[in-house]
Amino acid sequence: MPSDTPPSGTAPARRVAAVLVADATAAAAPPGVDPEEFRIAAAEDTYEVVAGLEHVQPVILHTGVEGVAEIAWPDTPVIRLPGTGPLLREAFAALEPYGDLGVVIAGDAPDLPPLLIGKLFRELGRAPVAVCPAEDGTAVAVAAALPLPGWAAADLNDENVVKRLRALAPGRRMVATGPGWHRLRAPIDVHRLDPGLEGWENTRALLGA
Repeated sequence: MPSDTPPSGTAPARRVAAVLVADATAAAAPPGVDPEEFRIAAAEDTYEVVAGLEHVQPVILHTGVEGVAEIAWPDTPVIRLPGTGPLLREAFAALEPYGDLGVVIAGDAPDLPPLLIGKLFRELGRAPVAVCPAEDGTAVAVAAALPLPGWAAADLNDENVVKRLRALAPGRRMVATGPGWHRLRAPIDVHRLDPGLEGWENTRALLGA
C-alpha cells in the first residue's frame, strides 16, 4: 500500500489544487436564482474546500469569469486560461510552477468533502492520473503528476471520462479512481446537495436551504 511519507532524504512532493470556474455553471441556477450569483457562490464554496486543505497550494483558474478574484484568499494565484485549446490541459499547464502533484476541481461542486481530494493525491502514489468521477459520467476532479501526461487528452465535462482516459493510457492501471461525488450542471442538480453536510454556506444562503 503506497505511503504519503517520502523516502528519507527526499523532499515531500509539492501539492497544488485548483478550482476551475467556467461559464457553464451559471446555466445550473434554479428558477428565481440569479445565474451569475449562483456561479460565483458555487465557485467560492468549492474554493473554500480547497483553501482549507493543509500543505496544499490553492489556485483559482477561470476562462474570463467576472468576480472570481474577489473570492480568493490572499496569496492565492488567480489565473485566466487562454481557452484556445483543451481546457484541462491548459489548467494543468498553469499549475506546473506551483507543484509536483496537481488536482483540478470543477467549480460546481460546492459540497465536495475535502477527504475526496486527499484520496486523489494518495492515488497518485500508484498511478500518474486519478479521477473523482461524477454521477453523470463526467469528472468532479482530475489529479495528475505534473506535467500532465501527453496521453491524458480528456476534459472534466467529457462523457465517460474514466473510460476515455483508460482507453488513451499506454498501459493498464495508469488511471486510478477515487470515490465519486456530484456536480451542479443543471437546475435539478441542486437537490443533490445535502443540508446535513458542513460547508457550502454561500450556495446554501443563495438557495435558502
